[in-house]
Parts: sequence; C-alpha cells; structure tokens
Amino acid sequence: MSRERGKDIAEGSIENQQPATPSRYESQKRRDWNTFGQYLKNQRPPVPLSQCNSNHVLDFLRYLDQFGKTKVHLQGCMFYGQPEPPAPCTCPLRQAWCSLDALIGRLRAAYEENGGTLETNPFANASIRVYLREVKDYQAKARGIPHKKKRKKQISSKGNDESSSEMQFP
Repeated sequence: MSRERGKDIAEGSIENQQPATPSRYESQKRRDWNTFGQYLKNQRPPVPLSQCNSNHVLDFLRYLDQFGKTKVHLQGCMFYGQPEPPAPCTCPLRQAWCSLDALIGRLRAAYEENGGTLETNPFANASIRVYLREVKDYQAKARGIPHKKKRKKQISSKGNDESSSEMQFP
C-alpha cells in the first residue's frame, strides 16, 4: 500500500467508502417525502409533483388527522378548554400541531433538495403557515393550554457576584 493511500485511509478520504448512516432527521425527511409522493399518486386523478400546490398540501395535512393521537376537544364538549379532563369523551384524535409543523419543515426542505425551487415550494406557501397557526390556536384553546413563544434566557449581569449559581465567563 502506498504512503498516500495509507494517508487517505487514515483521513477517511477514500471514494469507495460506504455512505454514513443517515441521521434520524434525514431518514424521517425521506420517509415523509415518500409518503407525500404516494399520497399524490393515490389521488384520482394522480397529481404529478410538478403540478402540486398548497391545496394538495392542505388536503394531505387534513388526511393525516385520521392517524393522530392527540385528543382535541370540540367546542360543544364539556371538557373543552380543560388541560386534563377527568373522564373520556368522544372528541376526535388529531395530529398535534407541533407534529404538523415539524412535518412541513421536513417536506419544505425535501422539496428543494429534490429539485424544487424556493419560489414554487408549496410547503412554503402562506396558506400553509395560516393553517398551522389556526391549528395551533384551536388546539391550545381546546386543551386550555396557551402556547407561549419560547424566549431566550437572559444572562444576569451580576458581574463577579460569588453567590450567583450561573457560570460566568470572563
């Protein structure tokens, strides 16, 4: 084995290496992309990806609700607005807002990775953001839990106060 080849092996720069195992995120993104593609193919008539628009995406999100695991109380339910209802009810199970939001993020990235442009990305359409906001607000009201924006923790400016439990960097 030549010295250069040995150096290449040590540094990991050989062309014939097996590709690294995809991350959990990349695997999920590929699964989501394939699921969406299958959904479009199963439409009557089938929808080619090139003709996909935000309405198809919204229909897909509504279709996914039937597989949800989050109880979302209807306005007429006696447990509407209660975070921990004391008894079961007949309200539907839906996809949680955070799951839909993450799904759209992955599909948005996958669309562009598969040759789509940012300008034509149906997952980046304003109607999708509006839909997600409506789902988030409704689910928060139905469960009685307000969604608060996460804010960055502010670092206290106590200087060299020894009694502070926060680690300070000089």
